[in-house]
Amino acid sequence: MTQEDQHKWYVVRVFSSHEKKVKRYLDREIEMQGLEDKITEVLIPTETVIEIRSGKKKTREKNFFPGYILLKTLYDEEVNNLIQGAPSTIGFLKSGKNDHVPKPLRKAEVNRILGRVREGDDATEQGGKIEIPYDEGDIVKVIDGPFKDFDGTVQEVNTDKLKLRVMVSIFGRKTPVEVDVNQVEPAT
Repeated sequence: MTQEDQHKWYVVRVFSSHEKKVKRYLDREIEMQGLEDKITEVLIPTETVIEIRSGKKKTREKNFFPGYILLKTLYDEEVNNLIQGAPSTIGFLKSGKNDHVPKPLRKAEVNRILGRVREGDDATEQGGKIEIPYDEGDIVKVIDGPFKDFDGTVQEVNTDKLKLRVMVSIFGRKTPVEVDVNQVEPAT
């Protein structure tokens, strides 16, 4: 078994929204302290999504585990001290209160997370994963098209076609209508 095979993935808890700051700090410290052989990777699990807001597409990075980063390391006291001393870091995720040593992620968990990160990278090359800001049951107001100024309830979200099926009341009867995502806004 090579030393690389002995490296395991661990979860580190950090203050939410401080993931990038912690990663920059750890990358710097790993290099300065010469820990490249012990800590081979610091990963913030993110995916690129395309949001549609006010009819405009916006691309952004979405962290799918806010408040956590992943560390591929040979866990020992030196690595633990580095993490404990890092700003905006809570520490390694442990399975119980009496656990003093964190447990590494299982291979299946690692494969699922890394697969999702790679899937997000592939989606970026193809234009990104689209995130529609509406869910079934949301109340929306139609702002464009033949049903302008009608309020309705989202019945179905079709992310592939960027369409919503909305139940609106026409002449006192609930009627399903299909509208583009950019034809609605949240009802106030």
